[in-house]
Amino acid sequence: MNNPHKNRQAELTIRAATENDVPRVLEYIKKLAVYEKMVDEVVATETLLHQSLFVHKAAEVLLGEVNGTPVGFALFFQTFSTFVGTPNVFLEDLFIDEGHRGQGYGKALLREVAKAAHARGAKRLEWVCLNWNAEAIAFYTLIGAKPMDEWTLFRLEGGAIRNFIRS
Repeated sequence: MNNPHKNRQAELTIRAATENDVPRVLEYIKKLAVYEKMVDEVVATETLLHQSLFVHKAAEVLLGEVNGTPVGFALFFQTFSTFVGTPNVFLEDLFIDEGHRGQGYGKALLREVAKAAHARGAKRLEWVCLNWNAEAIAFYTLIGAKPMDEWTLFRLEGGAIRNFIRS
């Protein structure tokens, strides 16, 4: 996915993360957590990320760089739709460094994820967005995404998973 994207400011290069990029991926996860006011929820480590991304291949990461300087990342994985009968792609995270926002880098990264989804036969590319992130919501609406207001996200985590298993 070494797909350069021209930008009015500079040339953006998007590439798949490698094992050597694990520290950078964790750094971006932490930056996103700061932005989303969820720093206390980050428990990922370089070891866990390496296992998940490169041993189990549970997700993929694209990195955006301008002149070799990182500017953002996208992390995504494959899901499946029983109703449609095809694979889908779920975008877990998309983040652009503050000083590089508004220059088309996020859109370029999202486009690369969409290309990967399309190449795999996915009929849907889905993600969640925090309700307070009006700027992101406006962007997603502008590119043709629609909110799925009739669905509510549920989550079991940690002790709740263990409790449910034992019940």
